[in-house]
Amino acid sequence: MTTGGWVLVVAVAAAVALGLWRAWSDGRFRGTHEVRGASAHEGAPPGPSVNVLASTEYADALGERATLLQFSTAFCAPCRAARQTLAFVAERVPGVAHVEIDAEHHLELVRRLGVVRTPTTLVLDAHGRESTRATGAPRREQVLVALESVAGLG
Repeated sequence: MTTGGWVLVVAVAAAVALGLWRAWSDGRFRGTHEVRGASAHEGAPPGPSVNVLASTEYADALGERATLLQFSTAFCAPCRAARQTLAFVAERVPGVAHVEIDAEHHLELVRRLGVVRTPTTLVLDAHGRESTRATGAPRREQVLVALESVAGLG
């Protein structure tokens, strides 16, 4: 096989591996992220123990029991799918709010929360503290499991 053939085989294998990894990891809720400058809010130490929406225009948009906070951009196709899923869950689960933020127009918040791609969904508890997050469009079942772990919702 020629050098060009080997390059093609390696490129195809890498593309397949990346595609499989993205299919496996997209929409999965896992962990939290340190909130930059969080100690300036509420006098709390940095980390997920602070209201991530404090001192923003969305501070009063929290749900009674949990909030699905979605970061999107205008031309993001997976963002539309995430919006539909999160809105569906928020409409049907009492005490849960869905808040969508345009990442392009809120760069300071995006940087502070460590959002690196859209869609990113943060599940916040009743006090606005980040419980878990997912990048990519989550499935309805994944959202319900994440809510169950946050506030005993399902």
